[in-house]
Amino acid sequence: MGVGLEMTAVAAGQVTLSDRRTQRRWLVELAPYLMATVPVTQHQYAAVAGEHPSAARGDQLPVESVSWFDAVHFCNTLSRMEARTPAYHLDPAAGNVEWDHDADGYRLPTEAEWEHACRAGTSGPRYGNLDEIAWYRENSAGRIHDVAGKQPNPWGLYDTLGNTWDWCWDVYDAEVYGTYRVLRGGGWFDEHWSCRASVRRRSHPSLRIDDVGFRVARSI
Repeated sequence: MGVGLEMTAVAAGQVTLSDRRTQRRWLVELAPYLMATVPVTQHQYAAVAGEHPSAARGDQLPVESVSWFDAVHFCNTLSRMEARTPAYHLDPAAGNVEWDHDADGYRLPTEAEWEHACRAGTSGPRYGNLDEIAWYRENSAGRIHDVAGKQPNPWGLYDTLGNTWDWCWDVYDAEVYGTYRVLRGGGWFDEHWSCRASVRRRSHPSLRIDDVGFRVARSI
């Protein structure tokens, strides 16, 4: 690929999601898909978007300080660069984004896809010893780190926990938080309890935060 974006094939499966406020649990069936092996790096983001938005600087650091809208634009731009059909239809004036499920372009993972890929067939809160798989408050020295510096999960995905939170496609809780989108994975300054496969966080899609990045997915 032109920007060196490596994708990992994720097999079909299912995952149970839950909502603490409503106490609701629901099972999601997933078709096979592709997930980026590592979060989008600053080098990759600059090659596609032509910008260096991150608070920390380094080509192999995960890009951060990018909004959900920035991530969506990145996906569409990269899709066009590779002659793929963009996954998103954008209405900049209204701030609306619609997902074309038939498109073969890059997109953000759903939170179900994210959790299924993160768990990689495991059933516990994490797929391994936290110090060995993630950069978080206890071992990060208060800073972000290059991607793939810790052990991958059983399916070969790096940094799904720790380092940066990942934007997902889904709205968090429209009834209470409106358009806020889901974040998953925990970051370099988070305590250990935030770096678990099931933990959900939220943020407004326009906000840029120095421990929030993203990884991309593609439908098969």
